[in-house]
Amino acid sequence: MAFFIKQNDTAPILQADLKDANDVAVDVTGASIVFKMRPVSSTTATINTAAAIIDGEAGSVKYEWVGSNTATAGSYFAEFQVTFAGGRIETFPNGDYIQITILDDIA
Repeated sequence: MAFFIKQNDTAPILQADLKDANDVAVDVTGASIVFKMRPVSSTTATINTAAAIIDGEAGSVKYEWVGSNTATAGSYFAEFQVTFAGGRIETFPNGDYIQITILDDIA
């Protein structure tokens, strides 16, 4: 999944439908969701904060940007980490990353 946003923007909201290896929606009802993002050239997360569930049964989640999240133009990897009610942890997408590009402002 590729996602583009301009520097210092807080829209659009990043939405994702979390699916297992068989492309079946993962029920995240009652789970806690964390959005993580880091520059492609780094191993340190620049964002590691709560995300929200839109539709638990459909595995639909979202992350709403704040201004500081998009302050630095560049290429980033991102993922949603789910902690299920029973304590199990699974990260999505589990075969790759969400590829985020923050494009610089013209002026």
